[in-house]
Amino acid sequence: MAKDKKMVEAITSMEEDFAQWYTDIVKKAELVEYSGIKGCMIIRPSGYAIWELIQKELDRRFKETGVENVYMPMFIPESLLNKEKDHVEGFAPEVAWVTHGGGEKLQERMCVRPTSETLFCDFYSKIIGSYRDLPKVYNQWCSVVRWEKTTRPFLRSMEFLWQEGHTAHATAEEAEERTIQMLNLYADFCEEILAIPMVRGRKTDKEKFAGAEATYTIEALMHDGKALQSGTSHNFGNGFAKAFDIQYTDKENKLQYVHQTSWGMTTRLIGAVIMVHGDNSGLVLPPAIAPIQAVVIPVRQDKEGVLDKAYELGNILKGFRVKVDDSDKSPGWKFAEHEMRGVPLRIEIGPKDIEANQAVIARRDTNEKITVSLDELEAKVGELLATMQKEMLERARVHRDEHTYSATTMEEMLDVAENKSGFIKAMWCGELACEEALKEQAGVTSRCMPFAQEEIAKTCVCCGKPAKSLVYWGKAY
Repeated sequence: MAKDKKMVEAITSMEEDFAQWYTDIVKKAELVEYSGIKGCMIIRPSGYAIWELIQKELDRRFKETGVENVYMPMFIPESLLNKEKDHVEGFAPEVAWVTHGGGEKLQERMCVRPTSETLFCDFYSKIIGSYRDLPKVYNQWCSVVRWEKTTRPFLRSMEFLWQEGHTAHATAEEAEERTIQMLNLYADFCEEILAIPMVRGRKTDKEKFAGAEATYTIEALMHDGKALQSGTSHNFGNGFAKAFDIQYTDKENKLQYVHQTSWGMTTRLIGAVIMVHGDNSGLVLPPAIAPIQAVVIPVRQDKEGVLDKAYELGNILKGFRVKVDDSDKSPGWKFAEHEMRGVPLRIEIGPKDIEANQAVIARRDTNEKITVSLDELEAKVGELLATMQKEMLERARVHRDEHTYSATTMEEMLDVAENKSGFIKAMWCGELACEEALKEQAGVTSRCMPFAQEEIAKTCVCCGKPAKSLVYWGKAY
């Protein structure tokens, strides 16, 4: 356990046991509770409030690009799922099947959606007939079920919340443009809102989505040096369209197959926020997604006028997400509790502060304390929140860059993989055999072929043959 006992329960230090540290935070910050169904989590109000803010901002950005929201059924008939061979094979091990309804055996079993490509394809085959019907740029917010063997709150659970975009276009060029557009939207969102820097790139064929022509990804580096795939965008080409007979008549009155894309982000983003910004005192939330951006804590609230002044400050700060903690807990307990919950700013006000027309503001990310005139409080809170958002991203970027290494030979790759934690940049020949050898010998997987390509060597790090691309490798969640 952590050496310093808090007034709240101690959190295991990340240096001692990173996995337990993570579990302690999600539990003690009351983000989740384990359910009676193995592998499924109950998202508590504190956790769901973060997801609501993520959802709201993503949804706003989606709609700015022309996306419309829809909702699909949660059940998929087996015959529909089987229409696309590669897709069904990719998901087969994770599918949950419904075989009975109302006590009677179903004529055809149905799966609980692991993803909704087949449902959207069936839908598109019914509503698309002409070039005038295109493009279709739809998204749904829902939950999906994947029968995972090993689970961890937010990072991997049998049921999780996400959004899945599914689009249909007249040309391959339009589909590719949308695929990249959404990936960049994801990356910008993570950097600007979650304060997490991303590596943007393309997945290898081995790691791409089942049934896709190409999968693009954003990859983040956690505090322990492991990678986390944080969002993906897939170009399906016209493979699904051919399987589901999604055709349209073009301007020359000729039949053409549509070109499709799919893209998604999940509640694992909350896990990313924990593992990128958290510390041994608990959660550290970027202001943009903090359900409470500032908490006002009255010190010696039994003294006349202190609570009234705290409420007054809460009213002054109503332009922010603010809470006045007027509970009967001691100030020290409140400090520790809100620190553990990751509230960006703590505002302390007591009798002496009232006399001096001031308050003390404590930053969660740096623990810095600042004395501020009450006349300047609103402006200072806004300034500090903006500064925190910017500096948290910069610290995360420095951490990522300091834990990104290069390897030009297999010997170097093995040494870095064994003795350091982080991304490893290395050249690759493009052969599956080398990708599998690196996983077997070094314990790393290909994270992505970054858009920002470099040539750090002429030859493949594994086989020595001419290299085709730079790849980020790493151990991942």
